[in-house]
Amino acid sequence: MKSSISVRDLTLNFGAVSVLKNLNLEVAEGEFIVLLGPSGCGKSTLLNCLAGLLDLSDGQIWIKGQNVTWAEPNERGIGMVFQSYALYPQMTVRGNLSFGLKNARMPQAEIDRRVARAAEILQIGPLLDRKPGALSGGQRQRVAIGRALVRDVDVFLFDEPLSNLDAKLRSELRVEIKRLHARLGNTMVYVTHDQIEALTLADRIAVMRGGIIQQLDAPQTIYNKPANLFVAGFIGSPSMNFLHGAVVDGGRGFSVAGTVIALEGYDGGRPVEMAKAILGVRPEHIDIVHEPESGRTIPATVELDEPMGADSLVWLTTGGAQLSVRVPVERRLAPGTAVHLRLDVGKASLFDAVTEQRV
Repeated sequence: MKSSISVRDLTLNFGAVSVLKNLNLEVAEGEFIVLLGPSGCGKSTLLNCLAGLLDLSDGQIWIKGQNVTWAEPNERGIGMVFQSYALYPQMTVRGNLSFGLKNARMPQAEIDRRVARAAEILQIGPLLDRKPGALSGGQRQRVAIGRALVRDVDVFLFDEPLSNLDAKLRSELRVEIKRLHARLGNTMVYVTHDQIEALTLADRIAVMRGGIIQQLDAPQTIYNKPANLFVAGFIGSPSMNFLHGAVVDGGRGFSVAGTVIALEGYDGGRPVEMAKAILGVRPEHIDIVHEPESGRTIPATVELDEPMGADSLVWLTTGGAQLSVRVPVERRLAPGTAVHLRLDVGKASLFDAVTEQRV
């Protein structure tokens, strides 16, 4: 597939601090890539490098087959949407949308065409003669997206555009951005720390930590087969449950708190024996049963039943570890109840406790 953005051996240092470390990234034409990670992981810094707002310490950036490593932002063929709306308060929406085009001395007829097209796509036509102060947060963000849209570029960069909005507006605009990508087919690189945004929007997610991409893959692959403990713990709400134990019996079983769980059906094949290993299981891949099953269940005690609306989270303790299990909301379990947990090993992840990598 043809590459739209190519990041090659990118390094960025702020003095003695290395922020991005020998980073490589290929974004296909028309792809929606999400840069996901906690604060300080380097995701916004990488986006700013793509935009030309930061100079690299080493490496290259190519956009649409052109080396733009040292090109000015307005020479890169990109449109950027920032976290803050950054609208001119004294101008109308129409003025905000057309300002950059007028500065570029574009013919008025073409400006009018582009503004009308952006307003139609983003459904802000009735707002064109209002000023930003008369708009809601969601409407302002639509205008900010429209300002990038009128540039008619191939690549859009989004820097946490929904983080200033309340939960309902975030959900609504998330759908709008997904529709926008489906309609336009442009390449989009989107920065967020919100995993729900990442999982719902992305064609592929780049999970970052400490200036390094930990895993780059499709959302479901990252959710079901995390590359390491960090990715496993960062993705999912609540996050993956972790059981510390050992791989025993020639790789056939996992020993935890005196109980051995059969690893038959584990997706990674039969692992080697490990004195220190971690078995990760999602809350929805555990069943609560009342009778033990040899090689399939571990004993646990209910600690808390937390109704979540459509379902409930039951928090339990086993072998000193705390686990969460997703159950139907009508199933109520009193604190202190002794139960057994049946693990779906076929959907579990096994990690080396020393390297923290998935086995």
